[in-house]
Amino acid sequence: MTNLPQCPQCSSEFTYQDGAMFVCPECAHEWSADAAATEEAEPQRVVRDANGNVLQDGDSVTVIKDLKVKGSSLVVKVGTKVKSIRLVDGDHDIDCKIDGIGAMQLKSEFVKKA
Repeated sequence: MTNLPQCPQCSSEFTYQDGAMFVCPECAHEWSADAAATEEAEPQRVVRDANGNVLQDGDSVTVIKDLKVKGSSLVVKVGTKVKSIRLVDGDHDIDCKIDGIGAMQLKSEFVKKA
């Protein structure tokens, strides 16, 4: 089975090739094979901490500022170490689990690499 790219509009995996074009049967989007190759070659977004160090999945970070937890009276204190972060897209680009608080998302500008 050939490995065809997912549809760039609806992320459907049921694409098929029609000559030099790829076609999505779900949303009827068509794109060229050249466009699919350039989309795959785009560089990944680089996430940096407050000091400019590049962060990666699985890194440990330390919080550099007291952070109030929205919708709660809890506060993440300065110096709290967070292990095994996961990078995600969006405004809050770090997904993690903090002991005593639970799962939450952080902005990379409020952490430094440990």
